[in-house]
Amino acid sequence: MADAAHIPDEAETRARWGDFAWSEVNEARAKEIIGRYPPGRQHSAIMPLLDLAQRQVGAETNTQGWLPVPVIEFVAKQIDMPYIRAFEVATFYTMYNLAPVGRYHVQVCGTTPCMLRGSDDVLSACYKKGLKKGHTTPDGLFTLTEVECLGACANAPMVQINDDNYEDLTFETTTAVLEALARGETPKAGPQIDRQTSCPEGGPSTLKEMVAENHDYRGEWA
Repeated sequence: MADAAHIPDEAETRARWGDFAWSEVNEARAKEIIGRYPPGRQHSAIMPLLDLAQRQVGAETNTQGWLPVPVIEFVAKQIDMPYIRAFEVATFYTMYNLAPVGRYHVQVCGTTPCMLRGSDDVLSACYKKGLKKGHTTPDGLFTLTEVECLGACANAPMVQINDDNYEDLTFETTTAVLEALARGETPKAGPQIDRQTSCPEGGPSTLKEMVAENHDYRGEWA
């Protein structure tokens, strides 16, 4: 596919990542993850271990991280899983990157609810900032991917950037989020309009007295 990110040559990948091993901190984390499962069920640890490995690669490359084949092989070997089984998991979930990405992986939902509420405007804002699907910007900051439903349909349109969701987006607010990230700032995640999580826009419309009491007690919306 033209939009697919480029996977490096295997020889290049093995030269760089063939000796992958856990950092001291992540080795302890990996043991803790595997220890959550009873004997004979260690294969169940594959998803969190792949995530941990991707984050270590990201820390070493100052990116969001990805999973080179030797890294997947390393993880599979640790839990005595055939490589192809681990690879099947890595290719099934969009949370795993099979090719290098930038510091910020911008995943735009293009499924029907987001499309009907303006995902084209979100993509236009990304294009205006020089992002192109399946590619990383020359400065290494952004990689753009269009994905299927990310589960925030009530707050469409939305994007996931690394570990954060940005919701209720417009062309302008998408631009503002990208510009803030480019400046090294941390924009507010979640809805980009006046609403709490998936509550009605403008604040609660029912049980207002109860909400006000909880707000006074806790210092935040209930």
